[in-house]
Amino acid sequence: MIRNRAVLVLFRVAVGGLFIYSGIVKVLDPLGFAQNVRDYRVVGQALSFLAAVILPWLEIFAGLFLASGLMKRAGAGIISGLLVFFIALVAATMIRGLDVDCGCFGALSRRAGPGLLLEDAVMLYMALCVLFEPRKGPGND
Repeated sequence: MIRNRAVLVLFRVAVGGLFIYSGIVKVLDPLGFAQNVRDYRVVGQALSFLAAVILPWLEIFAGLFLASGLMKRAGAGIISGLLVFFIALVAATMIRGLDVDCGCFGALSRRAGPGLLLEDAVMLYMALCVLFEPRKGPGND
């Protein structure tokens, strides 16, 4: 894992910022995001609406925790968990042969595929580097 403090700050801000942006885009179009969730054919309509209401706020708050450095381990842990879920979901979607929009960034979203898996894996690595950053002493998150 990376231990360079400047690189870890860059990782925090980059991943946290992406999750803040992604969450805001979804909050602004909950029905569109609910349809994206539904397109994956994993949950029904009711759960897709519930996910469309809860998931964006989880992304926003976890991104804020991570990017700000306040409760950065909690933010990195939540984001790591979300990324593991997203990677599994995209992989399952590809295996099932579904052609869906990832739903990641609203109108800027693209098809779920190998490129998205790679991007999510890179973000997961960055978040895990922050999550497992050595502690410096009491009160450091």
